[in-house]
Amino acid sequence: MSPEIAGVLQLLALIAALALAYRPLGDYMASVYSSEKHYKPEKWIYKAIGANPSAEMRWPAYLRAVLAFSAVSVLFLYLLQRLQGILPGSLGFVSIDPDQAFNTAASFVANTNWQSYYGEQAMGHVVQTGGLAVQNFVSAAVGMAVAVALVRGFARSRTGELGNFWSDLVRGTVRILLPISVIGAVVLVACGVIQNFAGIHEVGQFMGGTQQWNGGAVASQEVIKELGTNGGGYFNANSAHPFENPTPLSNLFEIFLILVIPFAMTRTFGRMVGNLRQGYAILATMATIWIGFTALMMWTEFAHHGPAFDVAGGAMEGKETRYGIAASSIFSVATTLTSTGAVNSFHSSYTGLGGGIQLLGMQLGEIAPGGVGSGLYGMLIMAIIAVFIAGLMVGRTPEYLGKKIGTREIKFAACYILITPALVLGFTAAAMALDTPANSMTNSGAHGFSEILYAYTSGANNNGSAFAGLNADTQWFNSTIGIAMLLGRFLPMVFVLALAGSLAEQKPVPETAGTLRTDKPLYAGLLVGTILIVTGLTYFPALALGPLAEGLAS
Repeated sequence: MSPEIAGVLQLLALIAALALAYRPLGDYMASVYSSEKHYKPEKWIYKAIGANPSAEMRWPAYLRAVLAFSAVSVLFLYLLQRLQGILPGSLGFVSIDPDQAFNTAASFVANTNWQSYYGEQAMGHVVQTGGLAVQNFVSAAVGMAVAVALVRGFARSRTGELGNFWSDLVRGTVRILLPISVIGAVVLVACGVIQNFAGIHEVGQFMGGTQQWNGGAVASQEVIKELGTNGGGYFNANSAHPFENPTPLSNLFEIFLILVIPFAMTRTFGRMVGNLRQGYAILATMATIWIGFTALMMWTEFAHHGPAFDVAGGAMEGKETRYGIAASSIFSVATTLTSTGAVNSFHSSYTGLGGGIQLLGMQLGEIAPGGVGSGLYGMLIMAIIAVFIAGLMVGRTPEYLGKKIGTREIKFAACYILITPALVLGFTAAAMALDTPANSMTNSGAHGFSEILYAYTSGANNNGSAFAGLNADTQWFNSTIGIAMLLGRFLPMVFVLALAGSLAEQKPVPETAGTLRTDKPLYAGLLVGTILIVTGLTYFPALALGPLAEGLAS
């Protein structure tokens, strides 16, 4: 069987698995966020934090709760790293430097999981399990909560109430992420992923000396790393490491974990607004972009010409032989079209056009299907933009799901889509203009520029993957990427929740003959075009200087 056919079969198997999980998981999540019942363990948590889960919140209160919880999380994780040297279970590792501790704390709380350190050489068991793994759960639950608040904005009328953040946070963690993670961790252990609290030990000879590895609770962290679209690896090699991802089966299962909740949340959306066809339209848009990017990535990596590529059957540099080009390409697209950032291959070694596909996937806003929660609310923002454009073309006030998209709503949506490009392009320009950041580039020319553009694209879009040719463990990059991660995560949430509050206050608009049907293929096509055009106009000059120039020159 040819590698190309094997890749297509893997993609079809993945699509089938996602299709089987779509309806039950989407309906279950809708029931979780619509339920008025509180389970006993949840009540204990509410009592411990002093929250009233039944109290409805307007959007300013919901936002304050999101920001307060995230600020405390950043402080806790920062202090945990700074105190690592005196904590038990640290494996003898010293405390993390202040700038790197800030970068890591911002990264994991923002659901970015960018890593400027070697996990197996810097973080002990306490920080890994008590700090990083915990944030993998709650940062994902925060994104899901904000998405559900926006969905309630569409579903409710004549009220500004969006639910209760503390209830949404706890339910997302306890009822959705935790049960799936327990089952998924067992599957990963069965596939060969390690799960222990072993210390550092020697494993044999390596270039005349001994090689050292440390164990860890890897399977339990790996599953939520993928399921919560986090991406931070226990080891520096991330999901290319055999302790994290040992076999082609575990690789395919991890891709499934990355995609299953973001895709299923479109079903949750349709169920909560009372129109499943609206959810299918969003699903079709996400799936079209994802399949298109995957096919394009596989083509660029298989078809690249040259003697070395012909012998290897394609661009094999930087890819694990146990996965091959197809599985690496599928994983790469899944991780850059979501806010995951996990890698099973060396992104810097992809072809020039392949690196451009990775960059563009993040620059779309990671909405196909995007991160848990963030993908859905990002796509709904783009849906509003598409409806607005359609309204301009026919001279009619735009409507979406029975809500008028007026001046106030479109301002919130416009601010949302402008924040991330401003962060990415602004920080990239500053880094290229200064001498010190540019010295961190391993490569010069177009590829070197792509390294820095990729770093800030990954940080501001809360992705976390890296081109890996850039030395990001400097005060400049630790500080600026940390700032980009926090602003790129929480500033958009301000406008999402403000938009949700504005929509919830409206009264429903009756559907007429002139109403744009947003549950039809025509609208899905318009939405795909809007996403690609808006992103293309924003980032094309930067992409032309980096991956496009490199790809056309090769």
